[in-house]
Amino acid sequence: MGTQVQTTSRTVETRPGRRSRQDIADVTLKAATRFWWAVLVIGQLVFAFTVASFYGMAALRGNSAAAWSQHFTHGYVPGDTLGNSAIVLHLVSAVIVILAGMLQFVPQIRNRFPAFHRWNGRLYILTAFTVSLAGLYMTWIRGSVGDLSQHIGISLMAVLIMVCAVMVLRYALARDFKTHRRWALRLYLVVSASLFIRAGLFLSLAVNRGPFGFDPSTFTGPFLTFIGYAQYLVPLAVLEMYFWIQDRPGAMRRIAMAAALFLVTLALTAGVFAVTAVSWIPSIKKAYDSRTSIAQILSATIASSGVDAAVKQYHDLKAAAPVPYDFDEVELNTLGYQLIAAKKFNEAVRIFQLNAEAYPKSSNAYDSLGEAYIGRGDRSEAIANYQKSLELNPKNGNAVKMLQKLNAP
Repeated sequence: MGTQVQTTSRTVETRPGRRSRQDIADVTLKAATRFWWAVLVIGQLVFAFTVASFYGMAALRGNSAAAWSQHFTHGYVPGDTLGNSAIVLHLVSAVIVILAGMLQFVPQIRNRFPAFHRWNGRLYILTAFTVSLAGLYMTWIRGSVGDLSQHIGISLMAVLIMVCAVMVLRYALARDFKTHRRWALRLYLVVSASLFIRAGLFLSLAVNRGPFGFDPSTFTGPFLTFIGYAQYLVPLAVLEMYFWIQDRPGAMRRIAMAAALFLVTLALTAGVFAVTAVSWIPSIKKAYDSRTSIAQILSATIASSGVDAAVKQYHDLKAAAPVPYDFDEVELNTLGYQLIAAKKFNEAVRIFQLNAEAYPKSSNAYDSLGEAYIGRGDRSEAIANYQKSLELNPKNGNAVKMLQKLNAP
């Protein structure tokens, strides 16, 4: 039996079963939302800590140029004050916008410290504009990896960030706080695209055991074009669906939304775990490693005296005083890819050869050497090194794909 509720015009019968389903749906959606938010916050905190540690410690040690060159197409360029400043602004703003954005969504801070919430919001909007403008400069003027479609995708994201920031401020001034918070969520998701694209890319690499749908040497391909737009359009689509569900009653809608949000969060969790294990933890370890980077030493020698002098210096330092220097495999690998990016393929081949000599059991060392030979136009040597890489690691999907691309026998 139901319970009758007397109204002015009619008697309405409420059914406990229907009400119970609605309650369960509301609780389920709230739990899925909190799960998604927790994973996003954790991922952003690790991301911000990695950026601040890696580049901050590099700046303190005076080797910012080498650090920038590892992760930017055009790193430190002597004499380019505007371009170098754009990189600094981009890095500093990225960390600030992540942390300031998180604080804006903490209800205890918003309710108990409204003045701080307002000033932090102003800082948040300012840094959102700064990171967008610096990104546009680095994409179209300084130069960046990728093709035209990726550059357009990045530019659209920058424009969306600025539009969302303006709308956040507009509705805050109008004291329409419901709409204000919705635009703030949109802004935070677009700003968080840097996390989403890394999580998606590294999850793809883990699932496919190597690059899928793109050429790692040019960093172009259909998958990168897709993920370049999906990094912000997909989260925004999910958020708009969430808003639509919130504004309409219905238990099944909420349960379906909770299920979709739960699946999206699982994928994000896997992606954050992958990028943390493969990229962020090594970067954090590198940041707090007191040893001198051998790649930095050899890079300077190559610029002044050539690659042969650098190879001799490597052997001399390793034999005489190995402790103060970082001779880890990633050092020469990073230097080799810097040389590839500079189109210095002969030097890159020699550095990767040196790495393969130092780490003869490393599949990755031979894989990288194969890529350098491709850049130099030496197909037979590229095939030989990819085959060696595959012999050392039969699960190296990239070596398999490159051998197929090279039409290896």
